[in-house]
Amino acid sequence: MEFRTLRAFVEVVRQGGFSQAAKVVFATQSTVSKAVKQLEDELGLALLDRMGHRIRLTAAGEILFRRAVRLLAERDDLANELAELRGLKRGSLHLGLPPIGSSTLFAPLVADYRRRHPGIEIRLVEHGSDQLNELLRTAEIDFAGVLLPIAEEFDYQLVRREPLTALLCADHPLAARPKLRLSDLRDTPLILFETGFALNRIILDACRRAGFEPTVTVRSSQIDFIAELAGAGLGVAFLPRLIADQRTRTPIALIELDEPGTEWVMAMAWRRGAYLSPAGAAWLTLLRESRSAHGFT
Repeated sequence: MEFRTLRAFVEVVRQGGFSQAAKVVFATQSTVSKAVKQLEDELGLALLDRMGHRIRLTAAGEILFRRAVRLLAERDDLANELAELRGLKRGSLHLGLPPIGSSTLFAPLVADYRRRHPGIEIRLVEHGSDQLNELLRTAEIDFAGVLLPIAEEFDYQLVRREPLTALLCADHPLAARPKLRLSDLRDTPLILFETGFALNRIILDACRRAGFEPTVTVRSSQIDFIAELAGAGLGVAFLPRLIADQRTRTPIALIELDEPGTEWVMAMAWRRGAYLSPAGAAWLTLLRESRSAHGFT
């Protein structure tokens, strides 16, 4: 049973005859007659009682007409809803963002996206990279802001590349250095983020490559608190430069980390080969448009 034949049948009933229905569906009278006959053959029941130039619905015809009208209306509603999705008048975008860098990198992008597509509902979750990777893997979010390296099961768009900055109290013996190597900080305890943050792995792996296992004195998930602790002399913390430069409330030394393999590279990842909704494609377009402004050429 096809929508085309149902439409022809409904219009025959509505218009009171085959010739009038043919004009409405832009077909010949013969085509409309064949469509109705096809329905009757398929159902094995007469749908119309033909009385000369007049028609009357049979009992089966009344049932089919009532259901067909609803089916055709549902089809039209479906077509309109899908058209709204394609036109980004409705839909949803599920983003997983990291605590580090989101306010600087992604808040302006989310605001711009909202201005462009006010009908799209934006749902945000905030976690460290490990949990965001798992949420993305299980399709609970559409995109995740994560640090390189990216698992092979994901595609990604680069967003920002920054050197790491060491945060030290202003009277630390190394506070006047223009740059630091991790080996210079061998005897300084580290202030790290909570477990699950990819930045921790970058720092700890680099310390091991430099030949030492660091002492970790404090862990926190709060950037401002970590910066305050570093400024108070509890140890050295590390942040990407664009985030560290915003920490000016406490006297603190900000020194670029000159250490291979410690660049902070943020990317937006999505499942490789997964269906990308119109809302998701629009988000990816916006990311690519902003790439140059975020430091990529």
